[in-house]
Amino acid sequence: MRLGPVVGISSIQGFLFLAHWFIYHTCMVFWPLSPAAGWKLGGALFLLSISFLLAAILGSRYSNPAIEFIYKIAAVWLGLLNFIFWAACLCWAANGVVYLLRPGDAAAYRPWIAGVLFGLAFLTGIYGMLNARHIRERRVTIALPDLPEQWRGRTALLVSDIHLGNVNGARFSRRIADLARRLNPAVVFIAGDLFDGSKADADRLAAPLFELAKSVGVYFCGGNHEEFGDAAEYTASLVRGGIRVLHNERVDVDGLQVIGVSYSDSNYPVRLRTFLDSLHLDTGPASVLLNHVPHRLPIVEQSGVSLQLSGHTHGGQIVPFTWITRRVFGEFTHGLQRFGKLQVYTSSGVGTWGPPMRVGTEPEVVLITFA
Repeated sequence: MRLGPVVGISSIQGFLFLAHWFIYHTCMVFWPLSPAAGWKLGGALFLLSISFLLAAILGSRYSNPAIEFIYKIAAVWLGLLNFIFWAACLCWAANGVVYLLRPGDAAAYRPWIAGVLFGLAFLTGIYGMLNARHIRERRVTIALPDLPEQWRGRTALLVSDIHLGNVNGARFSRRIADLARRLNPAVVFIAGDLFDGSKADADRLAAPLFELAKSVGVYFCGGNHEEFGDAAEYTASLVRGGIRVLHNERVDVDGLQVIGVSYSDSNYPVRLRTFLDSLHLDTGPASVLLNHVPHRLPIVEQSGVSLQLSGHTHGGQIVPFTWITRRVFGEFTHGLQRFGKLQVYTSSGVGTWGPPMRVGTEPEVVLITFA
């Protein structure tokens, strides 16, 4: 199971080779290097092109400080690669413009073009890493029909996509726990991807959240990254820590119906419909569904769920994937939306996976006030 993410990563390995070759070719044209320097650059880019795949494989099998360090370096490079690749594309576009305007001077301008654009790419990556650590606190008021009177004015904290593992460790979960204590919600909902799927000491990484669970109810539904790793091990750790794991289960929280579905079952319409229909939600008080992915909305709406809380999208995390994600999930990529009688809040998540960067999106926790 831990090799799940590796399959996805290996499927784009061919593109990574091509991207690195394109960057190498651009550097050799725009910054003419000696044969020795060219060999060194080519060798370095080849190693970098396979670095994240190797780090993911090692991270799925072993857990130690050395693997954690290698994984972080590879993840940072993966993010920088995205911006450097687009900078290389712009180098050729700018070179074409210069050639049209001043054909005799095009070669002289190339080092300047590459220097500016590659420099901007690195600065964008640095901004992305800083932005990814600046957690925003969103506040939203949601009115639910048939809300129990005792819940009016009470708050719930929505957290998703923490991705504890080789990049986000115990210190990061401590930040989330401290933030939750300061916001003082009546309940905490974790909408999947608490772990990133790597082999890790789940008890150590999530320990601050276990301390939080002693003072406030914490409810969790599994995401796809839990299933990339040892889902049973993760679940056992959360249960030991006092977090209520909801895998196709409903609980009564002071009159409010709280439901959680597992990621795998939410992907099968028949399973999801059968489970939700069995709850007869339309005959009871307001309900909150923790469903990691903002999908299967017609089924959820027809079952009588009042509010679905999701994550998964990260908003796309970094440009240009922000545009792609918006095409896939539409208006349900982020924020509070309505689908018929159903309300859906999709969080952009508080952590990152892959590149520890956010450009075009912001990490967040969401304090929901019920009305």
